[in-house]
Formats: sequence, structure tokens, C-alpha cells
Amino acid sequence: MVAKIGDFDGDDRRHQWGAETSTQPLAIMHAKPSPTRVVRGYVAIICTVVSWLIYMITMILSLFVNNPSLTLRFVVEGVLYMTIVTTLIFSALVYLTTRQGALYRFIRHERVPRAMLDDHFAHNYDKGITVLIPSYVEQPKVVEKTIWSAALQEFPDLAVVLLIDDPPHPNNDEARAILKASRELMPKVLAELAAPAERFTKARDETVAALADQMDARRSVVARCAEDYRAAAQWLEHKADTWLVEDHTDDFFCDQVLRGLARDLRLTEQALNESITLQQHVDANRILQLYERLVRIFTAKGWSFERKLYASTSREGNKAMNLNSFIGLMGHSLKRVETSDGVILRDVREGESPDFVMRNSEYVLTLDADSMLLRDYCLRLVYQMEQPGNERVAVIQTPYSSYRGAPTRIERIAAATTATFSTCCIRA
Repeated sequence: MVAKIGDFDGDDRRHQWGAETSTQPLAIMHAKPSPTRVVRGYVAIICTVVSWLIYMITMILSLFVNNPSLTLRFVVEGVLYMTIVTTLIFSALVYLTTRQGALYRFIRHERVPRAMLDDHFAHNYDKGITVLIPSYVEQPKVVEKTIWSAALQEFPDLAVVLLIDDPPHPNNDEARAILKASRELMPKVLAELAAPAERFTKARDETVAALADQMDARRSVVARCAEDYRAAAQWLEHKADTWLVEDHTDDFFCDQVLRGLARDLRLTEQALNESITLQQHVDANRILQLYERLVRIFTAKGWSFERKLYASTSREGNKAMNLNSFIGLMGHSLKRVETSDGVILRDVREGESPDFVMRNSEYVLTLDADSMLLRDYCLRLVYQMEQPGNERVAVIQTPYSSYRGAPTRIERIAAATTATFSTCCIRA
């Protein structure tokens, strides 16, 4: 699931009449439609078709059959009018038909269990994902929430790249401050993640050694795993408690991104403690999977890239070219060269040492700088792409939902009318 911030963040505003009052996010899973709702959908389709037939027959009889004074102009106008009406009704029929198909998909759809995801990505999974966040003069706090939501995705070999598209040499103090803060975001996030990542990596490695050639984990190992899950949840809860909440998007970030992930970890901690209390056997491989999950949550690579610093990259002022400029360099070893036109990036030649070795990965996920990912989003997208029969699928997208509780009417309208998709995952 992806949430979209919108364009009116960060200031203190009174709650206007007509704005949203509910701050509860939409459910991750659609409710299963009732049989009555499915039947109503078919009734709506039938009524639409019957109404169109009756209207067309009536119009043909009144305009052409029972009209003694027909002219060529009148016939052309009448046919054009009925064509327009037919087109409008056809668009409504298409919507009703696709809606009916969606209802059946909601009935059949089952959320992939967590254990299946862990098992799929556990067996020496070596495919990476790069999350690209294009940013143009965005408020640093907005972008920071987006980076955090991406960095906490528990995907193996995860990298987050902030594509800063601000002018590299701003001409006013405000723009300079935004650019400086944007450049500092990625190191700041990675520095905060370093301590828990080191702790859980060390715990995982020690557990691997302790469980060597064992089928079931000892109670002491299970207890330590539960303690580490409690520590991870506490770290996320502390991060949420200390985050400065200024608007409804901050509420969403704290409750759904940070505390939502913490709640998931608390459930695992509770299950582990219950297994100890009931003296149940816990599979050693499952414990290793659980530790791998902790390591992946708090481990991420990241850096910033500014295409406008280089004369060899596109200057087109749009998000697509910002993304394409970086994607086109992925997998290349590059040399930074000063020319009369400015600094360029070119492929290294034989005998040269590269200045940049650009990361290559199996998957690329694009994410707007004012959006946030919910937990295990990347896992579920890639899992679907890697199912049998989807080998030729190159792009997978999901719709997003706007943040609930917008305090102004204009922000509520803006959130309802923005683009349909804010993120997509691409197979390289």
C-alpha cells in the first residue's frame, strides 16, 4: 500500500467545514463483496443496456421514421447526437463491467501469509531492489518520511536513492537551505539505522553458529529472539514518540509506518514468548528467518544523485527524465571528467579506475517524494512478479490512497484528483 501526502503539508491550519474528519486509513485488504452487491452490479449493467436500447429506438422513431421533413443536415446532426450518447453510455458500461470483474477478484483474493513471504525470500535470495525517489524543491521533512518508509522495507539488498533535481546553485537563501537539508537526509537516516542494524546482524550471526546442525531451537535462543524483536519494536516506538507531529501526514507516518511495523514485530515477540511458555518446539530455520527479517528491516544502502551537476545528463525539466538519467547509468562504471561544457560522466576506459560504480539491481521501484510505503510493500510486489506464469511481467503497479483527515477542503479535493499511480516496481 502507498499513501500520498499531497501538496499542502506542514503548516498549522484550522479544520475547515467540509474537510475530512476521519483520520483512519483505508483498509489494506478490500472487504469481500456480498452476493447482494454482486447481483446489484449485474442489474446495473442490464439496466444500462436496456435503457440505451429503449432510448435509441425511441430516438430513431421520433427523429427519422415519424419525421416527414428530413434533411441531410438533420440526419447528420441526429446521427452525431446518437453517437455521442452511445459513447457516453458505453463508457459507463465499461466502468460497470470492470467494477464487476473487480468484485470477483476481491472475492477470490487471499492475502499471502507472512510465513510464505519469509520462505520465498529465505533460500539464498540474492536479487536486489533499488528505490528511486525523485525530488524537486520538496520540503525536507516530507522527503525524510518517504525515505524512512522506503529504508524500513525488509527486502534483501535494498538501496534507496534520492534523486535531487533542485538547481545545484540556488539564487536565494530558502532554496539553498532546502538543497542543503535534502543532501543531508540520506546520511542522517543511514546513521540512525546503523546501531540497530549492527546489533541484529551480530545477533543473527551468533544464532547461526548456535543453531548449526540443529532441527529445533533451544529455549534460550528463542528467548533471545523474542528479546531482539521487543528491542526492535521499542526502537520504532521511540522513533514515533520523538517525531515532531505537525499535521495529519505526520500522524500517518508515526502510526502506520513506524508503530504499524512495531505492532507486527510485537506479534512475533508474543508468539515466541508463548512458544516458550507452552514448551513448544520452534524450528531452527524459522528462527533464522525471523532474525533475517530484523536484519533486512534495519539494513539499507543509500545515497543522493543530482543529474544537474553533470553536463552529460538530460536537462529536461520533468520527473521522467530525472528517473531516466539515473536508470540509464545503472550498472555502469563511470569516470568524472571536466570538459569545457562542464563535468560529464563517461564509462571508464581500459586501465582507468572508476569514480563511480553505479549499482545494478534486479528490480527498480519508483516512489514520489511525497508518498510513503507501508511495511512489506516491496516484498509483496516482488513476490507476485516471481510467481509461476509471471516471468514476462516487467512492471507491476498499485493504486495509492490519500491521507485521511486533511484539515482543508482544497487539500481533500487535491488528494482526490491527483494521478492514479504514484509508484511502480520494474523488473530490470
